Amino acid sequence: MDANDIKISPHFWLRRLHSLSGVFPIGAFLLEHMFSNALIIKGPAAYNEQIAFLSGLPYVIWLEIFFIYLPILFHAFYGFYVMFTGKSNLIWYPYPANWMYFLQRASGVITFVYVFYHFYHTRGVNLLYGTEVSFARMQELMKNPAIFWFYIVGLLAVMFHFANGLWGFFISWGITIGPKSRAVSGVLCAGLGITLFVVGVNSLIHLIP
Repeated sequence: MDANDIKISPHFWLRRLHSLSGVFPIGAFLLEHMFSNALIIKGPAAYNEQIAFLSGLPYVIWLEIFFIYLPILFHAFYGFYVMFTGKSNLIWYPYPANWMYFLQRASGVITFVYVFYHFYHTRGVNLLYGTEVSFARMQELMKNPAIFWFYIVGLLAVMFHFANGLWGFFISWGITIGPKSRAVSGVLCAGLGITLFVVGVNSLIHLIP
C-alpha cells in the first residue's frame, strides 16, 4: 500500500483542533480572565479600571467573536459530539482512565451551563440592555447564596476540565511520552487547576457584601 493511499479521518483533525482550542485561545483567555477577576481583591476601582481597559480595546467585539465566542462554541459542541458518540465503559471497567474520561465529559457539561449563565448575566446583558459590567454588578449577583455556590461549582468544573484537558493535550500532541513525564505533567496540571480554583474562590469571597 502506497503512503498516499492512507487516509486520515476528518475526525482526527477535528479532535486535534478541539484539543488545541482548549489550550489556545480558550485556555489563554481563561488565564487572562482569572487575572482580571483577581483584581477584585484590590477593590472596585482596580477591577472596574481593568474592565474599562479591556472594553476599550480596538475592535474588541471582533476579538471576542473570533478568539473567544467561536472557539468556545466549537470546543463545546464538538465536545458534546464526542460525549454522545464515545463510550466511557465506566460500569464494566471502573479504571482511573475511564473515571477521568467520564469526569472530563461531566465537567464539560457543567462548564458549558456555567459559562453560558455567566456570559448572559455579564457581557450578554451589557450587549443587549447596556447593563454595566462592574464590581457592583458582580457583587449584586453574589448577594444570592444560590448563585454564589453555583459559581463555586462552576469554577470547580472549569478548572478540572481545563487542567485535565491540558494534561491530555500534552499526551495527544506528543509532548509527554513516557510514564514519568506524564506523571510530572499530571502533578503540574493539577497544581495549576487547584491554584486557579483558589484564586477564583478568593475573588468570589471578596464580592460578598
